[in-house]
Amino acid sequence: MATAAAPTASMPQPGASAAVPPFGRGAMIVAGMTLALANFVVVLDLTIANVSIPHIAGALAVTPQDGTYVVTSYSVAEAICVPLTGWLVARFGAVRSFIFALAGFGLFSMLCGLSQSIGMLVFCRLGQGFAGGPLMPLTQTLLLRVFPDRLRGQATAMWAMTTVTAPIAGPILGGWISDGWSWQWIFFINVPVVAACLTSAIVLLRRVETPTRKDPIDLVGLSLLVVWVGALQLMLDLGREKDWFASPFIWACAITSAIGFGAFLIWELTEKHPIVDLKIFRHRGFVAAMIAMSASYGAFFASIVVIPQWLQSSMGYTATYAGYAMAFQGIFAVMMAPFVPQLMKRIDARVLVSFGVAWMGMTCLLRTQWNTDMGFWSIAIPQLIQGIGMPLFFIPITVISLSAVLQSETASASGLMNFARTLSGAFMAAISGTAFSNLIVTNHVRLSDTLNAPESVLAGLRARGFDPLGATSMLENMVTQQATALAITQIFGLAALMFFVAAATVWLSPRPKAMPQEIPSGH
Repeated sequence: MATAAAPTASMPQPGASAAVPPFGRGAMIVAGMTLALANFVVVLDLTIANVSIPHIAGALAVTPQDGTYVVTSYSVAEAICVPLTGWLVARFGAVRSFIFALAGFGLFSMLCGLSQSIGMLVFCRLGQGFAGGPLMPLTQTLLLRVFPDRLRGQATAMWAMTTVTAPIAGPILGGWISDGWSWQWIFFINVPVVAACLTSAIVLLRRVETPTRKDPIDLVGLSLLVVWVGALQLMLDLGREKDWFASPFIWACAITSAIGFGAFLIWELTEKHPIVDLKIFRHRGFVAAMIAMSASYGAFFASIVVIPQWLQSSMGYTATYAGYAMAFQGIFAVMMAPFVPQLMKRIDARVLVSFGVAWMGMTCLLRTQWNTDMGFWSIAIPQLIQGIGMPLFFIPITVISLSAVLQSETASASGLMNFARTLSGAFMAAISGTAFSNLIVTNHVRLSDTLNAPESVLAGLRARGFDPLGATSMLENMVTQQATALAITQIFGLAALMFFVAAATVWLSPRPKAMPQEIPSGH
């Protein structure tokens, strides 16, 4: 194992207190918007390319299956880098890490748009993911240093809403850009946003740089992390395409991930300077918050996957109108977010999380009543109502998790929470997509077996002018449409159960520290 290197004399230790020069009100607002916007574009890129795969595949003369690597490469690279945030902050400082990661994300975004082959595009998406992964937890960590204690609730609310709204906006924006302009612009639009954020960060954030220390690099831990996370993410992303465990490749990924994960745990728990600080899991509040967040975000992300798929494949919606129906869940979420920090000063954060998650579970129960006769507003209204619960979950759960750890562990805790969120989203996207397809087949068989007098239905269709083949095809389509509607209600029944379990799990954490009403000295 690596031996410890002595910290440099000029560098304060991460646990040491450092006076942070105060920001003026205007500078504080600009810094907060910079961090929130940087987080938004990174999370946006998780989903913005999904609907553009046919455009990309056609332009680069590859199959749609090859085009899916544009999505997979980004998610694999991001999942690997997110848990490294704590080490990056300790080694280089939060601001330096943020600036270099943001610059890298902007550079690789530009290169993605300039790519002329699928190989170059996948390579650049890997670079985008490696650079973008640490940005999510880094923005969260820096918000806590920019804002005084009494304003951290509002800052966290702003940050959390970018995490919630970006995956929703991604498919809408991606489809609109790909249809109206060209697929390259789903990457080029990042460049001016990153340039503005980078300029602001260089000017404003240097004063909140964190202390550093020169610990040795845990190369073994880093290698094991790359192996097990990369194998797991490949299994999740490609499992449905390769028929899961009917494929030797998926088996190889599963075995590699399991062995790599076991070796990673053993190594990191015994390494003096681990690449990922797993000792954070000694905090009960952090563990409970992570479990509740993973289950809730996974169930939430599943809806982002299956609803557009159902609307487009069975209900005749275009990608744009499916996106419009999905977008309603962001309205109340954004409107409610500024009020949540005030509620947290008066109400136990666990109550807010439990209520918010249970509310989202209730909206899933509403969706179990969906059917093929639903109009646009019948689909959009549950989305709208769900937005009420979203900030009540996403904002307090962050406070519960970060208040449970030491101040010197904030960056590592934030990295692990974002890693769990990313992994739970990927896991549920893969599982819900596969379950949705399997349930359609199962329901189709069951409905076909119980169909009343199919011959009379076919005769009626022929009497209306359908030829025998057309009548059979029409009946088949009707059964498939009903089977698909049943499948989505079954998916949401399971999602509701996940939400209710998560609502109970958060009570395993101790009561978080109350949000301070005044700015302590030193801020």
